[in-house]
Amino acid sequence: MTTVPEVMQRLKLGRSTVYDLIRSRRLVSITVGRARRIPADAVREFIDFEIGEAA
Repeated sequence: MTTVPEVMQRLKLGRSTVYDLIRSRRLVSITVGRARRIPADAVREFIDFEIGEAA
């Protein structure tokens, strides 16, 4: 599981953009208590999907 700041750093995106991806369900996340967590697989799937769309 990764945090939003870790995803921001990995994808070189801003906080608002990451939360927009989560809201639009393009990036899967779960809530643990009050913390938002993104499974590592979800980040890889998002990257793979975006690469496929760009090709």
